[in-house]
Amino acid sequence: MLSESTVPRAVLVCASISVSILLLYGASGSPSFLSSGYSFNFLPFLLGGSSDSEFSIRAILRRFFYSMVHAHCFALVTRGLDFRHEAYFMTDVYLEMMWRRIDFLRSLLELGYNFVFTDADIMWFRDPFPRFFLDADFQIACDQFSGNSSDVQNRPNGGFNYVKSSSRSIEFYKFWYSSRETYPGYNEQDVLNFIKFDPLVERLGLKMRFLDTAFFGGLCEPSKDLNLVCTMHANCCFGLDNKLHDLRIMLQDWKTFFYLCHRP
Repeated sequence: MLSESTVPRAVLVCASISVSILLLYGASGSPSFLSSGYSFNFLPFLLGGSSDSEFSIRAILRRFFYSMVHAHCFALVTRGLDFRHEAYFMTDVYLEMMWRRIDFLRSLLELGYNFVFTDADIMWFRDPFPRFFLDADFQIACDQFSGNSSDVQNRPNGGFNYVKSSSRSIEFYKFWYSSRETYPGYNEQDVLNFIKFDPLVERLGLKMRFLDTAFFGGLCEPSKDLNLVCTMHANCCFGLDNKLHDLRIMLQDWKTFFYLCHRP
């Protein structure tokens, strides 16, 4: 559970673009938001609302500090595309959805918000903040982790990341988004694996760190110790039905572990 001393000025926002969740942090002067439950108690909001200026992202983020209700959710719309159904991996709709997400996250950084981004197929078991690096601008979970958090040979997964707003991170997201033209037909995760070696990233001074799968695991490289794991991702798993099946298994394993640890 988040403590006020650990994570000040937080607000929770859901992004309908891939039914994902954003945990956002105001740069200054914002009221605190604390989650409840033995881990994080995220409310399952689906985004709705209006595209009118009354529901601009800036206004919604400001109002959300005071009331987590449906009217303060933000409808992230991509004109000409229908996201009401499953967007299958690497289809045109899927690619547009992923790139729209990157551009949206860039806009949040420009508004001065830090954020934790998490896909909906990630289970949260513990507060992840003690496992984050204090000095990093951009830190991201991995499909495969080499054992070194600074090693660019790690294979990152865009479904979970913690990003701090700065000129470095903003320029990095702009570079990431513009690189879709350099690598047409690739998704944002593949492009990240290309550009993480680019000299521009070093020139920006971006401090990039990769999160250990012991704490932020997934089906590609599962966490081995339930005493350590913070999140588990249904990655390396294709299709909504398959993901739901695997997520139910994860949840049952956690329930069994939790019961054994806390039984009288």
